[in-house]
Amino acid sequence: MITASELQEKLSTISIGSNTCNFSLETCERFVPLINKINQIKQEKNAIILAHSYVTPEILHGVADHVGDSFELAKAAQNTDCDTIIFAAVKFMAETAKILNPNKKVYIPSEINGCSLADSITAKEVLELKKQYPDHAFICYINTSAEVKALCDSCVTSSNVYKIIENYPNENIYFLPDQLMGKNVERYLKSIGSKKTFRYHSGTCYVHEEYDPDMIDFLKLKNPDAAIVSHPECKPSIIEKSTFVGSTSQMINYVKETNHKQYVMLTECGLTARLQMEAPTKQFIGSCTMCRYMKSNNLYQILSILENPNPELEIKLDDDTIGKAKHSLFEMFKYAS
Repeated sequence: MITASELQEKLSTISIGSNTCNFSLETCERFVPLINKINQIKQEKNAIILAHSYVTPEILHGVADHVGDSFELAKAAQNTDCDTIIFAAVKFMAETAKILNPNKKVYIPSEINGCSLADSITAKEVLELKKQYPDHAFICYINTSAEVKALCDSCVTSSNVYKIIENYPNENIYFLPDQLMGKNVERYLKSIGSKKTFRYHSGTCYVHEEYDPDMIDFLKLKNPDAAIVSHPECKPSIIEKSTFVGSTSQMINYVKETNHKQYVMLTECGLTARLQMEAPTKQFIGSCTMCRYMKSNNLYQILSILENPNPELEIKLDDDTIGKAKHSLFEMFKYAS
């Protein structure tokens, strides 16, 4: 059991200029009964809560059993021995947990559970692309639906995309759905002299697409000692100006292991909030962008799933999709090792 004052002290270092992350004592008094009840019921029902770093701090630090990026949470889902998984994130991540745990019940708490990137490609479109490029291996970002993963040769995450595409045993690669990550991979392949034929789809993440190189130039002019830390879903023009580029887990490790005067985090605001708690001596400057899908998850929804599971929010996939999508994920685990 946790008290409101304990929760406020725990989250006191978080301040990213948004009402979403305002942890006054009054706010914590509202959260604490929910947190304590969730933690009690999940033990009684042998349930675990997986939470992406982008969701709100009261979920991450109040009720989550595992916190991380998509790759870390995929591995956590694979290793769990619970009966029920509640995935506080977006639908494609919950689907990944279901693919790896077909005999467990998996729920997504929020009805607003889409993803601008995952929603930019459909299984029908993949089938058409495969007809156009029959000699290409199809590599999909983990930010895709289960049906899309089931049609692809391998999956990747932002932490292993360069390694897998470089080493995948096919000289012709079609990458989907993220065109900005695709452009960054294309630049990387050229930089190492790769002869692979590389094509990519047209999708984008609206959060990472927003960052402007002029904004980075301004921040660097005003703060010349600041480290620019970006995600590979950003534009190549942003990557070129960055001190470090990596997945959310790699970004966290970079901040914790380095000692720059300030840090500019070019990803969803939740990562900055998490770092403000886990690395309270670090200084963060600049603006960040909220993901409306990630931030739609809340404690009330999680409690509702535990008390009275909504069948509309349960992840249900047929056996054929699970089998084929699992192959794509296992290929990722193989080539990323």
